[in-house]
Amino acid sequence: MSSPDTKLTKSTVAIIGGGLGGLAAACTLAARGHKVTLLDKNAWVGGKAAVLNLGDYRFDMGPTILLMPSVLRRIFAEAGRSLESAVDLVRLDPQWRCFFSDHSVLDLAQQPQKMAANLQTFSPQTGADTQYARLLEMSRRMSGVSGRYFFWKSIGSLRDTFSAKNTFQLSVLRDLRDMKIGSTLGGIVRSQIDDHRVAQMVDHFTQYVGSAPALSPAVLLGIAAMQVDEGVWYPRGGTRAVPEALAALAVELGVDIRTNAMVRQVVVEAGRVRAVKLHDGQNIQVDAVVCNSDVVRAHQELLPPTANRRFGRRRRYEPACSGVVLYLGLRQAYPHLAHHNFVFSAKPEAEFHDIYQQGRPAADPTCYLAATSRSDPTTAPPGGEALYILVHTPYLREGQNWSKMLPGYRDVILKKLETCAGMPDIRSRIVCESALTPEDIRDRYHVWQGAIYGLASHGRFTGAFKPANRHPDIRGLYMAGGSVHPGPGMPMALMSGWIAADALARDMDNATL
Repeated sequence: MSSPDTKLTKSTVAIIGGGLGGLAAACTLAARGHKVTLLDKNAWVGGKAAVLNLGDYRFDMGPTILLMPSVLRRIFAEAGRSLESAVDLVRLDPQWRCFFSDHSVLDLAQQPQKMAANLQTFSPQTGADTQYARLLEMSRRMSGVSGRYFFWKSIGSLRDTFSAKNTFQLSVLRDLRDMKIGSTLGGIVRSQIDDHRVAQMVDHFTQYVGSAPALSPAVLLGIAAMQVDEGVWYPRGGTRAVPEALAALAVELGVDIRTNAMVRQVVVEAGRVRAVKLHDGQNIQVDAVVCNSDVVRAHQELLPPTANRRFGRRRRYEPACSGVVLYLGLRQAYPHLAHHNFVFSAKPEAEFHDIYQQGRPAADPTCYLAATSRSDPTTAPPGGEALYILVHTPYLREGQNWSKMLPGYRDVILKKLETCAGMPDIRSRIVCESALTPEDIRDRYHVWQGAIYGLASHGRFTGAFKPANRHPDIRGLYMAGGSVHPGPGMPMALMSGWIAADALARDMDNATL
């Protein structure tokens, strides 16, 4: 694709927020010849994909797992670049290591024969190997449905997903059947998998979207195939390497990136975007805006009150879960950990009930651990470990004060690792540490109720749908990020930026903007 200096600029676009979605949109639009200014309130771009340095220890602060590198590859291809020239990706296998409350251990292997062998050894009497293979095939069909109808275009509801004139074609009816509409992911998994530990492992594919399996639509099972088939990857240097590569590409394509630039208002006149107003009083005249801010807070704080009222009436949304993150610098590593690990709760139903229905931290939480020195020794001093620990919690509820709650919950988390993950002396190995609480996540990332994953994916029929990327009420306004379609997680946030940019570019080309 030709560079922007070889063709006329098509439009002037402001992007609010330099998270992964905003960076993806900036690169895509600039590669297609649009004049782009990216505005971020922080001193850095990349949003949650930030880095924390504690002495000789380096941590990814937010996302740690890169899935579906094909999404990132497509964004680089917009500018005629290869992903491999910008980011060094290391394939991880096993993808996860799972520690259960009965002290059994199961590796999630990418290669089907290896995974079958793992399951035959782990649960020889249940047929878990054939059950898992059958479930994965179901997941592949759901992933295929998502690829045909859901991804790569602006979607806000089931009505947007299927064309009315094609709905009764045999192939479409088959796809509707494969979506298992009306079923939940948790229900499907437990109808197919007898070993409760293997079912618990599969449940956690939905934890990428921060929602309860028993409340989430079955089609989210497609995430399993997306992970297993495309692999789990570690960008050399950490996930921070992804926004750094995108920012470098954006600058190369002529994007004006402005940090410490907080937007106060999107100026809307006669139902269309006209400008963005900064807190310092500057007005930037634009033809269009891509908003990469949290969708709820954007409506509440940046858009006209009429748009916020319409947004609130259109559908009742709920925040996804929040979390506590511990960043522990250990003087000595634990060799039995893989790069990615789950230490599971004894009773997942009780855990999910606490978090998603009672709104309280789980008494027995599942802990996700990233031990990055397995793949990147530069994250810790020789022999040490930069250990990232994430435990999901409820989104912020009234009366919760995490500055007071954190010490007690830190103790719950460490006891879990001591008793269930073979780490009895972890406290004595800690040489430095930091933490994020739901309140920190709310304030640092400006997200609704401290939700890590935007909006919950709850609802048998509508749970997979988020607000559309093309704003339904304001011409020239497009939405990106994990709180809008297609949802949270690194690949989905990146895809949201591409979709917003593509919708904007198409509208401009068709003179409908």
